[in-house]
Amino acid sequence: MRTDLTLPPDALAELLRTMPKTELHIHIEGSLEPELIFELARRNGVALAYPDVDGLRRAYAFTDLQSFLDIYYAGASVLQTEADFFDMAMAYFRRAVADGVVHAELFFDPQTHTDRGVPFETVIRGLTRARETAQRELGLSSALILCFLRHLSEEAAFETLEEALPWRDHFVGVGLDSSERGHPPEKFAKVFARCRELGLRLVAHAGEEGPPAYVWSALDVLKVERIDHGVRALEDANLVQRLARDRVPLTVCPLSNVKLRVFDRLSDHNLGQLLASGLVATVNSDDPAYFGGYLHQNFVETFAALPALQAPQAYTLARNSIEASFAQASAKARWIEQLDAHFASFH
Repeated sequence: MRTDLTLPPDALAELLRTMPKTELHIHIEGSLEPELIFELARRNGVALAYPDVDGLRRAYAFTDLQSFLDIYYAGASVLQTEADFFDMAMAYFRRAVADGVVHAELFFDPQTHTDRGVPFETVIRGLTRARETAQRELGLSSALILCFLRHLSEEAAFETLEEALPWRDHFVGVGLDSSERGHPPEKFAKVFARCRELGLRLVAHAGEEGPPAYVWSALDVLKVERIDHGVRALEDANLVQRLARDRVPLTVCPLSNVKLRVFDRLSDHNLGQLLASGLVATVNSDDPAYFGGYLHQNFVETFAALPALQAPQAYTLARNSIEASFAQASAKARWIEQLDAHFASFH
């Protein structure tokens, strides 16, 4: 791949959309658009606190992670049947394919649903049927990562793990999400150790609102393979060296970071610095229905805001995403070949 390839804005936007890439940080419940929330509310007879779609959209004025989570959990209340989870996931999969995604690893939060009486089986069956349909009809590869809610107890996480084990073949790994402040990774040391014994892949949110110390804990205590977010790692030079040396992927979510005030403006984002520091950064959409855009929108707006990012950085980000995925090595090799051929066509 040429390292001096510079494209005008329209051509760069098209390259960003069409280049093969994976998405590794997408909360499937966070892809629930207001229109679908109202549709599912009508289907299931759920009363919402908002008069209409526009009223719900206006409520998306978050000041921090917690204020987002409050409305996020309210939106998830409309998810009640296997068909609901299927419809939600398929809506995301169609958008992902349009954005050039060849493989997506979806976070899902079973405790958000089981705590309100929705059986784990309902959640996993709906999401699995959507994955199978997306593979068959859209050619999209995908995997599921079960996330523990860190504002709940480790005991509750163990209960969720036990409930999930009969469905072990339906998810590839576990993660840790929800409120970061006051809930350090080491709170979940025992359950992550158990998941490691079970052969599950391990990831965790760290270094978004929480300090670099949480990234260290995720690496050294939880033994995770990827850090979700991780943008605050640059505050610790020793941590940057560690992440670069071990090639630990960071699943960065630019529009989310701005929406939740991790950065005041997209032009302040440190994605370029992460790459320049030799870190294995990737671009992802996090909770796209709430944060202003799916994967392509994250790429286009971030590249427009950070002039140092051009075609060579796009290639690096796309290749990082493929290499950092939990897909089979043969699939990764095929996607990298496709990526190389795609960039060659822009010469």
